This record gives sequence, structure tokens and C-alpha cells, in this order.
Amino acid sequence: MTTTAPRFGAAPAAPLVRLLLVATVLLGTVLTVLSGTASAHAALTGSTPEDGAVVATAPKDVALTFSEQVALSDNSIRVLDPSNKRVDTQKIRNLSRGSTVTYAVDLHAGLPDGTYTVAWQAVSADSHPVSGAFTFSIGAPSKTEATLPTEKAGGGLVGFLYDVARYVSYAGFILLVGGSAFVLGSWPRGASVRPLQRLVVQGWIALTASTLVLLLLRTPYTGSGKLADAFDLGGLRDVLTTKAGTALVSRLLLLGAAALFVAVLFGAYARRGTPATEEEAKEKKDLTFGLAVGGVVVSAGIAATWALSEHASTGIQTGLAMPVDVLHLLAVAIWLGGLTALLVALYRGPSIEGAAVRRFSRTAFVSVVVLASTGLYQSWRQVGSWSALGGTSYGQLLLVKVGLVAVMVAIAFFSRRWTARLGERAEVPAEAGTESGADGGSRSGAEAGTESGTDGGTGVGTEVGAKPGAGTGAETDARADADIEVDAKAAAGNGSGAAVLAGAEAAGRTGAESESGAETTTGQGTRSETVTASTPAVGDTHRIAQLARQQAAVATARQKRLRDADAERSGLRRSVLAEAGVAVVLLAVTTVLTSTEPGRTAEEEANRTGASASAPATAGPLDVTLPFDTGGVKGKGTVQVTLDPGTSGANLMHLYIDGPAGQPLDVPEVKVAFTLTSQKIGPLPIVPERFAAGHWSADGVQLPMPGVWKLQVTVRTSDIDQITVDKNVKIG
Repeated sequence: MTTTAPRFGAAPAAPLVRLLLVATVLLGTVLTVLSGTASAHAALTGSTPEDGAVVATAPKDVALTFSEQVALSDNSIRVLDPSNKRVDTQKIRNLSRGSTVTYAVDLHAGLPDGTYTVAWQAVSADSHPVSGAFTFSIGAPSKTEATLPTEKAGGGLVGFLYDVARYVSYAGFILLVGGSAFVLGSWPRGASVRPLQRLVVQGWIALTASTLVLLLLRTPYTGSGKLADAFDLGGLRDVLTTKAGTALVSRLLLLGAAALFVAVLFGAYARRGTPATEEEAKEKKDLTFGLAVGGVVVSAGIAATWALSEHASTGIQTGLAMPVDVLHLLAVAIWLGGLTALLVALYRGPSIEGAAVRRFSRTAFVSVVVLASTGLYQSWRQVGSWSALGGTSYGQLLLVKVGLVAVMVAIAFFSRRWTARLGERAEVPAEAGTESGADGGSRSGAEAGTESGTDGGTGVGTEVGAKPGAGTGAETDARADADIEVDAKAAAGNGSGAAVLAGAEAAGRTGAESESGAETTTGQGTRSETVTASTPAVGDTHRIAQLARQQAAVATARQKRLRDADAERSGLRRSVLAEAGVAVVLLAVTTVLTSTEPGRTAEEEANRTGASASAPATAGPLDVTLPFDTGGVKGKGTVQVTLDPGTSGANLMHLYIDGPAGQPLDVPEVKVAFTLTSQKIGPLPIVPERFAAGHWSADGVQLPMPGVWKLQVTVRTSDIDQITVDKNVKIG
């Protein structure tokens, strides 16, 4: 019977499968925990009218001011009346001047009194959507039936899918760039290794597919939030005119050039192998140089599509930040992508030389240095202060990222120790030995063996000797002029073993005679010998090819068994596997970090909107008495203002106006205004209603935030006599 070598492809996959399962769980955990922390870069810094303001007359427009440049459409600002009907003209006007970014929408004339709702949505300069809503009232507050979206921009199912696509795009970029750099710079022989080829190609496919998904999801991600709108051609046309859309299209074009690079790397470059002549060596050197230059250009171009459309493109020092961001992305890709390629080579590829591992170790060290340098600059630029490092979501995520990088560097230290102990080991030869005879001929043999310690397992050993003219070794190709016929018998059962010895002699030309002997010995003591002489037959070609494949599989298994017995290589595989596991979580944190509002911007916004939050709160309702003198008849008196509860939000205000003798003074008109000078809010006008002689009141006085407010009261005692008095009061 024909001997069949066992398959050895399943066992090495187990560690990779475990890594995939652990990585999936960790990734899901990270994205679930951190999904609520993501926010965009731009923020609303002010509006006219202010949030919660009560104005005496209907404004002509509503204006919004943002912390940075934003992109708006005609439906980005909607003003709804109490019955949930739009009262704006749906035409956005750009009122920006200098560093102040302001947009306005006109309102219809003759709006009645009541509470109006302003809902807005925009896309910030770093491509992330922002949204919000606030209310103001004309005349007096009222009930409103205005309905607002329950999900914030960029959330829901579309937001989740968009974040997943962004993660896949980063992962694909790392595999594509890092895997290619590993082959060119550390292990040129790896260009012909199928697992490495698949790794790089899968990286290209992942990056291309995720880029297409991101392009389709931009419309619902920045707009309606409905998944069906991903196929809206009109929305896609609008996306292509934005900065983010241009970056995604540019990435697709560069991926076309990357496909050509991969084809040459695993085609012409891989086929050249080890040069045999000086001319071949020069040609391969030129090809390597061309691939290196082309790879750097394409990789930098792809990295720039992120730098030009995300955090690096906004804020301070953008001219320096964008090239630094490109270097940062390339360093990450070369380190993590090369680490993944090394992991695949150690578990799936043939025995990798120690020199190749040491070359990658040096490359990884340089990448980590570049990563740390560029990351330090980016951290300063995006965080800006120690308080923002621990007090903002961005700073906290950055600390997590730094911690994960530190863990990876610590593991890499042990990997470098294993690498240093990994001596140069030659490939386990497929040919066991060669001896020369007196007639000047040669004899070569190959040994391969595999053992199993399980019950019922069998041990098989094969020894083949051949003279010149016959293919030998682990990579023997069957040739049509070789004549081999093997008869083998093996016994099976618990504790049994079999050994097959096959000898073949083939002449270097057609018509040579072939001799094959097989000897089988079983553990039960039976022995059989068969000697067969044959002449070439057409049907033998298939059997010859099958035998060659069996010999190659058994020899490969023997190589792997010897490789796995190497303590240094086993230790290196374990440490690299641990690094790769941490890298998966690190990439997830980085993905969330890129969609989080930078600490510098978040802290500036907090200072802008809450600088007065530290003002001490009033103990109970506010009660202030102000003297006044309009200069006319009965123009002297006092005005007592009470504000209940005297905190931010809605308040009830009463005004009591008394004459010099303390009796109620009936005046024709009283007006009140509040101004928060530190935040440039106000004046917020309030027109109280006359309740009785000398008694005026206003319900629903809205003060948007606590702080030191300037209270102004205007009292008119006649047609021509009036005065405005003021005093600073603390609102809690």
C-alpha cells in the first residue's frame, strides 16, 4: 500500500485561534466601555438668543458661534415653534470673522410669543459630527411640543458600524505596511512564504473594503443616522465635496498603487530568490531599492489621508502636526505590522533565521523611538496641561494608551533577550547526507520522522537514497523520467510502530533501470521484504508525484518538530504572541482616541462655559435693594428685587418700588436685564408685568449658568424721566 504522511497544518493554528478569540473579547470590551466617551472636536460656544433667554420681541435670526470651523448644510440649523413647526427660512448665512466662527439662519417675521427650540447639527473640521439643541422664549415661556432626535450625531447603529470600519481600516493599514516592511527590510526570503503573502494581501483587502464602507456611511453618520441613507447617491455626491470624502477617495486611489506594489513584491521580487551571479545581484538590488522608495511614498500617502482629515488638521501648529502624524502612523504600522508578520512566520512559516529576527528587533526599536517622540509632541498639542491629562476623556484615554505601550515595551524587552539567545541556526536540511564513491558518483539521502505519544499512534520513518538524476529532499519535484515503485505494509494497533525503507536508483536519461527495495518491520515480529524491478510506465507519474508530496510533508513535519524543540524559538513565539495580544487592545483604544475631543479643546470649552461655576451660591432667594433718582417729580425711591430660588435656570422675580417715605410708588415702566460679563452673555432683557401699584413680577426668568451677574434695573417715572441702576449679584 502507499504510505500517506499525516497533515501538520492544524496544530500550529491553535495559538492563533486563541489569540483571535481573546482579541475579539478584549476589543468588544474596550469598544463597549469607551463608546460613551467619544465626542467631537468642535463645540458650540455661544448663541443669539442665548439658551433659555426670554426676549421682548421676536429676533430676526438665530446665530450660533463655534470653537472651530464647521461644515453646515441648509438643514443644519432648525428653529421650531411651540407646535413643532419650522419657522426658519432654511438658508444658512456665514457671519464668521477672523477666528470667530458664526453661522445664522433667518426667521420668519411676526412670530408669536412662546418658547422656541433651536436644533443644530454640524461636521467639525476633524470630520466628526456634532449636534445639540437649546430653547429661547419670546415674551414669556410657554409649553412646547417640539421633538428632537433621541440619539446624538454619530451614534446608534450607524455610529457603531462607522467605528468598526475605522478600526478595520487602521488594522488593514498596519498589516499592509508593516508586513511589507518586514519582508523587504528584515526577511527577504519571506516574500515567497505563502502565510506572509496572505497576511499582507488580507491587510490590503481590509483597508480597501473598510474605506469603501466609511465612504458610504459618511452620509448617515453626519446626517440622518439612518442606515438606508448610505445608498443615497445625492448624499454621496455631497460627501465627495467634503474634506473627509476627498481623503477617503484619495486613499482608494493610493490603494490601487499599493496593489501594484504587492503584486511586484510577491511576484517578480519573490521569484528572484538568491542571486547566483553578480548581474542578478545588481538587478535584485535595484528592484529592492525601487520597491522601498515606492512603498514609502504610497505608505506615507495613505497615512496622510488620516492626518489631513482628523485631529492633526485642526488646532495649533497644523503645518507641523500633520507630517508628525504621518510619521507616527508609519512607526505604529512598521512596529505592530512587523510584529504580526513575525508572529505568522514563527507559527506558520518555515524556520526563520535568527539574523532576520535580529534585524526586525533593531527596526522595531527605531520605530518605538519615533513613536515615542511623535507621540510626546502630539500629547502636548492635544492635551496642553496636566489638569487636562487627568480631567478629560481624551487625557484619560491617552494614559491608558501610554500604559499599554509600556506593557508592550516590557514584553518586547523579553523578546529581545530571546532574540539575543537565538543563535544562527541553519535550515534543517532536507537531504540527510552525501557520500562519494570511488567511481566519482554520489549518493544522497533524506530522513524524516514523526512520533506520536497518544495511544494507538504510529511512528513512521522514511529513508530515500538516490543517485544524481533523481529528485531528492523535502522539496523534491517529481520528474517524468524517474522510476520509483514502492510497496509498503504497515501494522496498526496499540503500541505498534512501522518503518518503511525505500531505496531508488534512477539513471540520468530515459530508459534507465530503476530498482526499489522496501523493508517493513512491525512491533509484533512480522517481517516482509519486497524487491521489484520495473520499467517506466505512464501511470507511474501520479504515484511518483504523490510520493514526493508525502516526503515533503514528512520532512516539513520533522523540521517543525526540531524547531519547536528549540527553547529560544519557543520563548520568542510566546513573547511575540503576548505583544500581539496587547497590540489588539492598543489599536482599539487608539481608534476611540481619534474620535474623542482633544483635552486642550475640552478644557478650553469648560473654562469658557463654566469659569463662573466656582462663584459661591446665594443662601436662599436673592434679595437686592437699589436706590434711584430720575431727577423729576417723584423721581426718588428704592427698588427691591427678589429672585427665587436665585440659582441658574428658571426663577420667579418680584420688584417692589417704594417712594422716599416707604409707601408704594406707582411708576409707568420698569425693565430688568442680566449680564454675565465674564462669559460675554447678555444683556438678557426681562420685561416684568405690573401686578399692583409699586409691585411688578416676572415668571420663568431664565439664567443659563451660575456666576457673578450684573443686574440692571431701569425705572421710568415720567415720559422723560428714567434711570438705570445696577449691581453685581451672585447666582448659584
